[in-house]
Amino acid sequence: MKKRAYQDGCAVAHALDIIGDRWAMPIMRELMLGPKRFTDLRASLPGISANVLTQRLEGLEAASILIRRRLPPPAASQIYELTDWGRESEILFQVLGRWASRSPTMQPGQPMSHVSVVLSLRTMIDRSRIGDMDATIGMRFGEEEFRAILKDGDFTIGRGEAESADVLFSGDQNALVAVIYGGLPFGEAAGALTVAGDRELAERFIRLFPLPPKAPSTVTPETTAS
Repeated sequence: MKKRAYQDGCAVAHALDIIGDRWAMPIMRELMLGPKRFTDLRASLPGISANVLTQRLEGLEAASILIRRRLPPPAASQIYELTDWGRESEILFQVLGRWASRSPTMQPGQPMSHVSVVLSLRTMIDRSRIGDMDATIGMRFGEEEFRAILKDGDFTIGRGEAESADVLFSGDQNALVAVIYGGLPFGEAAGALTVAGDRELAERFIRLFPLPPKAPSTVTPETTAS
């Protein structure tokens, strides 16, 4: 069946034509930090079926947002990765993320993937709070490692070695989310999250990501009842 389009000359409508299908943007999000195999994508998006994932990958490939290639032996695996133009979409995730975080109906505590957490930190960082911090922060979630650098008032984070960092967070990425965005004390996250290294620096780091104020709700009990 041919996909329905808006038939609208607005570029926003065209954007929705190519990435507006359910699961399209989460797939792009999971590829934002580098290529993944089909099985990796399914693992990071547990709610998607194999058929839908295949369809969305084919659609995103047809739109030139991602490419598919096979690694040489001995790996010989097929991987998917964003094109240069596809990676430019990160700004969309940042704007949408900040806007949606103000939603009065967004429920905290929903699970986030490793990549989603890292992109969230890229989005919510308040660089005015960095000050004179000069440090590296490592994160190890399962088999994946990430490295953040704070220097000269700037912040970068991506895949990288976590072990030699000034602070190392390891364990459940959602526990780190609860600490950073939910105000959960490190002590209450023990068992799910381990903090190694400079504890004072860790405390400073988690305060660099303030959430914007919630938008006012226009829903009243009467509206809900009706």
